[in-house]
Amino acid sequence: MRHTITVLVENRFGVLTRIAGLFSGRGFNIETLNVGPTHRPDTSRMTIVVVGDDRVLDQVTRQLNKLVDVIEVTDFHEGEYVDRELVLLKIKVDAKARAEVMQICDIFRAKIVDVQPKNLTIELTGNESKISKFIVLMENFGILDLTRTGKVAIARR
Repeated sequence: MRHTITVLVENRFGVLTRIAGLFSGRGFNIETLNVGPTHRPDTSRMTIVVVGDDRVLDQVTRQLNKLVDVIEVTDFHEGEYVDRELVLLKIKVDAKARAEVMQICDIFRAKIVDVQPKNLTIELTGNESKISKFIVLMENFGILDLTRTGKVAIARR
């Protein structure tokens, strides 16, 4: 089963290493990991996506809560949160393909952030499904480079 977990932590040296170690020590592969500051300068929020058994993940969640630098751990269930991901793609284009790529970008509400004679760099935000569908469409033109942020999530409550 796929889990999206957010961990609110204090900004201290080594926190990321200790948290990642808890997951790897239990045999969980972290699919995506995103860390960024919150509205408070002394805290950060980690969004972690892992695939694993509910029972073992419950144990990891309890152990996370015992770490000194961890303020709050939330294991989100479907529908309880809003999530987004950012992708930057560099697409190979010629004069004919450029118009078609621009049309697809309009449909997906993607932004062209850099234009070069033989390629375009595109920015797209959305849920994982939207990002994946866009990437599949762009593969037809030739993806020269791609980077994804991984999921960030926030509770609906």
